[in-house]
Amino acid sequence: MSKTLYAHILILLATFISGGSFLVSQKLSGVINPISINLLRFLIATVTLLPFIFLKKEYRIKLISTFKRAFIISFFYTSFLIGMFISLEYTTALNTGAIFTLVPLITAILSMIFFKQKIPKKQYLVYLFGIIGTCIVVFKASLQLFLSLTLNKGDIYFFISILFISMYSICAKYFYEKDDKLVVLVFMTLVGGCIWMSIALIIFNIPLQWNKINTNDFVSLGYISIPATLVTAYLYQKCTVILGPKKIMAYTYLTPASIAILMFVVSSQVLTYWVIIGILISTFSTVMLLIKS
Repeated sequence: MSKTLYAHILILLATFISGGSFLVSQKLSGVINPISINLLRFLIATVTLLPFIFLKKEYRIKLISTFKRAFIISFFYTSFLIGMFISLEYTTALNTGAIFTLVPLITAILSMIFFKQKIPKKQYLVYLFGIIGTCIVVFKASLQLFLSLTLNKGDIYFFISILFISMYSICAKYFYEKDDKLVVLVFMTLVGGCIWMSIALIIFNIPLQWNKINTNDFVSLGYISIPATLVTAYLYQKCTVILGPKKIMAYTYLTPASIAILMFVVSSQVLTYWVIIGILISTFSTVMLLIKS
């Protein structure tokens, strides 16, 4: 198996793990402030990886030299998460889902700036199809839901947030150096995330309130901390180095589809024909972007 094909399989796996985190996060929603719970998930992921880092000298000696670059990478990742939760105070999940479809196109434009990559004119049409297909899934093929979409200041906040997630992908490629130990870079990115989340808690004067998390929430917390944070951070970093940010962000079109498929598998929620068509359009657009990029 080639390294490129292997990376595509890994990023597809990461997409479904991330999709599962949306479902699991619903169980934790409203328990404590989202920024506080995100700090906790970063801490758990960091502590889990900590022994693997400090048991190897070749990893330990890379910590200081890696930190500055990882700190910048983590800034954009945590800024996206913080911005997303702030925007959801003023807008709806449907609005954010629709706006999120712009991520692949924005990432492609940023790749033009940072990596001098060109976007063929025909590829803009593929991005349009990807947006349409993903919106069909997001709005569950309901024209009424789509027409009821109205933009507000929360949508502006979220648009700024998706600039951060696009920059996160760019930085994951831009700041990677050939002699980096990937696991160290991921570890220091998680450490940076803990620092940025702590700063956000102080700025917004948010209490931790971790005592409100009961034993029934531990499984959900474990999922968003280990598979959905630690594992996906490693997979995204590894695959971004191999495939580049444009191809990685193309998989964003599959996120709503992965959620719909997981809901069908886990809770037997019926997929309508239109939603299936939306999934097929999103998949086709993703494949075309991967081939043409």
